[in-house]
Amino acid sequence: MTDPLDLVTRAGWAATQATTPETAVNHAMRLLWDTLGNRSAHLQPGALDPGQMQFFVGGAFFVTPDRRHQMLTGNIGFPPEQRRLLIPIDGGHPGQVIATGAPLLLEDTRKHPAFKQYLKSARMSSAIYAPLSWDRAPRGLIILAAQAGGTMGPQDLAVLCAIAPVITANWLRLDGPDWVAVEYSGLD
Repeated sequence: MTDPLDLVTRAGWAATQATTPETAVNHAMRLLWDTLGNRSAHLQPGALDPGQMQFFVGGAFFVTPDRRHQMLTGNIGFPPEQRRLLIPIDGGHPGQVIATGAPLLLEDTRKHPAFKQYLKSARMSSAIYAPLSWDRAPRGLIILAAQAGGTMGPQDLAVLCAIAPVITANWLRLDGPDWVAVEYSGLD
């Protein structure tokens, strides 16, 4: 892995250069998406199920104004038709992160029977989630996931958690809540 402090610094700088709430997420997450995770995990026996190939997805889910959903934003690797994916506010592990405000590492989702697949194209077998909060209120979360089990580990989660406040601050600086309200209203 690249030096974690350097990675957080570069991702934070990318977020500060954003001009829209979505790019505040996307610019930072792109660096993490390109770097985090054990990049040879897919070569380990059993890391992939038959027919699977290693790939990554990342982005943020922000709580919608009516607090019924989380809306996908700044995503990388998700299918185009899931650009504004809505998941229930309490849905699956993302819902757990919103409810508890605690980060979450699922090194192998196949060992978690309650894992809910939201990605249309495939089940991700390794995932990390970091809450996005401000003034002790949950605003959303950032996620990075990979198809191969064992890809994400504690150090990856630590980096994601370190960048989460920077993403949140820049999202707020760029009027993220108003932006989410407009984007969400267009989904009705």
